Amino acid sequence: MGWGLVLALTLIVIAPVIVVAWQAGVSTDIRPEDIAAIRFTVTQAILSALVSVIVALPIARALARRQFWGRNAIITLLGAPFILPVIVAVIALLTIFGQGGILARYLAEIGFNLPSIYGLSGVVLAHVFLNVPLVTRYLLQGWNDIPAEHFRLAASLGFSARDTFRLLELPMLRATLPAAALAVFLICTTSFAVALTMGGGPRATTIELAIFQAFRFDFDLARASQLALFQLLLTGVTALVAFRVLRLASFGGGSGRPLSRPDIPKSGGLVVLDATVVAVAVVFFMAPLLSIVVRGAPHLPDLPSSIWLASLNSLLVALAAALMAVLGALGVVLAAAYGATVAGTTLRILAYLPLALSPLVLGTGLFLAINPYIDPRDVALPVAATVNAAVTLPFAVGILHPVLLRTESQYANLADSVGLTGWSRFRDLYFPASRPALGFSAGLAAALSIGDLSVIALFTGADVTTLPMQVYRLMGAYRMEDAVAASLWLLLLSLFVFWVFDWWGRRDA
Repeated sequence: MGWGLVLALTLIVIAPVIVVAWQAGVSTDIRPEDIAAIRFTVTQAILSALVSVIVALPIARALARRQFWGRNAIITLLGAPFILPVIVAVIALLTIFGQGGILARYLAEIGFNLPSIYGLSGVVLAHVFLNVPLVTRYLLQGWNDIPAEHFRLAASLGFSARDTFRLLELPMLRATLPAAALAVFLICTTSFAVALTMGGGPRATTIELAIFQAFRFDFDLARASQLALFQLLLTGVTALVAFRVLRLASFGGGSGRPLSRPDIPKSGGLVVLDATVVAVAVVFFMAPLLSIVVRGAPHLPDLPSSIWLASLNSLLVALAAALMAVLGALGVVLAAAYGATVAGTTLRILAYLPLALSPLVLGTGLFLAINPYIDPRDVALPVAATVNAAVTLPFAVGILHPVLLRTESQYANLADSVGLTGWSRFRDLYFPASRPALGFSAGLAAALSIGDLSVIALFTGADVTTLPMQVYRLMGAYRMEDAVAASLWLLLLSLFVFWVFDWWGRRDA
């Protein structure tokens, strides 16, 4: 099984990259517009990462040092944007900050015109909206990893707030902030839907968008391949740097009690400041989504019939991607985690390699590979499902690996003593223990796949499309009411698919 998975992952992950490199050749002729796209990609990714970290830091700190009613619900809500379809997030921001949005209309009444949301500012705003919750959860986990006993000891020794921050919190931030910023940078360099809808022109074109334009409008395969190599180089270097700086701050053990902060005042101006930070964060992230619900719900019954066929296609892609991602992750974990074989080591590397690859690069390689033989539009949905499965595979492996490893360490001797091996071992031991993780990873893969726009944009034709593509077409036709309603439907469909898988995993677990 191990080498079979190595071959399958190689064909899905490595082969498209080889095809891209072969098609691109060794030409060093770089157009000025390509240099501009590279420059804009790096600029917006740096700004998005910096702003996301700066905004997330006070939110995470406020949540880490306060216990209040509704705190867990807020933390849960902060995880929602991660599975939010990007096109839905864009529509949500436009309903608030766009030229015809709520904020623009309000400011116009008092004689102030809101600047255009399109361009660099709009791209950064959308990336901040999508990534601040991720950074917040990452930093919050860092604070929670500091044992509560350390804060009580610091208080008993008479440490000032500055001393506590310098000796306890700052080491954690030094370990987590660079990794969080690099993760956001990596995500933003491969962002497609945001640049496509919020870019606003040639001066705000990313590498991903330039690849798409080279394919769809110029059909310049060599230029698209060359841009894909630049993209791969940029993401690969970023991933390597992130791996090098990723380190954990060691604080020793603790009792595992909930984090308590005797050094933080329970009343006064600091409480008001923390409450204000949390309230502003909730409003910023929830108001755009609520505006979609309010504005889109009345128009749901009037959606064009093409939306329903596109919804079915999106569901098929999401279910196929989730199935392939989970089965692939199970195979990788079972083959790699319980034996130091060459195949296992290779699998671990291949499973996480898609983190350094954008879906558009994989889609480009597959397009080039199949184009000489069949019309890519005839296999648009299977290719989209395959690429989405590859992209979500690292998340599924990351979720399943700790669970199966812990199960093996706790019950391996007992299972061996009763002769539980092979399929019986998986059915009676691994599957029951990992079912919640299986449900969560499948739901995550399905939700991320159902909102994907990048791959289907390369392959889709007029007759085969998905729901995110239909939303984008409605926006391009300036049918914003229908676009908002379709975005609401896409949001509901995405959350429903995630909930069904997650509920299956947790039910009677």
